[in-house]
Amino acid sequence: MNETETKPEADGATVEVSHQEFRTGLPMGRFRLIVNPERAQKYVKHRLFVIGIALPLLGIGAALALSGHVWWGLPLVAAGALLPRVIKAHAAKILLHLALHDARTYREAIEYEILEVRRAA
Repeated sequence: MNETETKPEADGATVEVSHQEFRTGLPMGRFRLIVNPERAQKYVKHRLFVIGIALPLLGIGAALALSGHVWWGLPLVAAGALLPRVIKAHAAKILLHLALHDARTYREAIEYEILEVRRAA
């Protein structure tokens, strides 16, 4: 086979599909997704600005707890501490949700090799 010839698409091979085709085909079971969990965690943390939300929650919660408003401060500290862990644990699901509803996120996930779309067997 020459370098210019293309191979026929095999079942399970990575395919390039438009966002609209992805949105309609995924619920029907036409595609199988492979998510790189480490890259998904980093992307979702960056995309949702998790650190920028968690740090103020921790700071405000600590300030409230130290100033005598313990019942207001402790839940904020807990939320600030747990938010990154929850996002990390569910990053693949969050990425899939974002990719289904936003074409830009879908393109970035494919481009940065976070998400791989394959034809279902």
